[in-house]
Amino acid sequence: QVQLVESGGGLVQAGGSLRVSCAASGLTFSNYAMAWFRQVSGKEREFVAAITRTGNGIRYVDSVKGRFTISRDNAENTVYLQMNSLKPEDTAVYYCAARLSVALTPTIEGVLYWGQGTQVTVSS
Repeated sequence: QVQLVESGGGLVQAGGSLRVSCAASGLTFSNYAMAWFRQVSGKEREFVAAITRTGNGIRYVDSVKGRFTISRDNAENTVYLQMNSLKPEDTAVYYCAARLSVALTPTIEGVLYWGQGTQVTVSS
């Protein structure tokens, strides 16, 4: 049974930092490209960042470039999203996702597994 479990969300003031993590189990983690998406209630799920299986390819949505960093540790079956200089518009539920193909596509295309999400709230 595949599980993706996010953690590390919370409440932070604008300008602050958070790191969210996603621990994977039940799959061969190093075979999967990983991605982070976020969703605000009533809106579509939005691509944030993606990383290839080995970590040598990365993509970000323009709105987080220079502020967020995606990384992975295949030995620990975990993907991370370091978020710095947070803004109120970054407030959302953050989801990690696993896919075998289209590793860096900035859409939900190819996503096979989703985590349950972790809430990130940035106060102004």
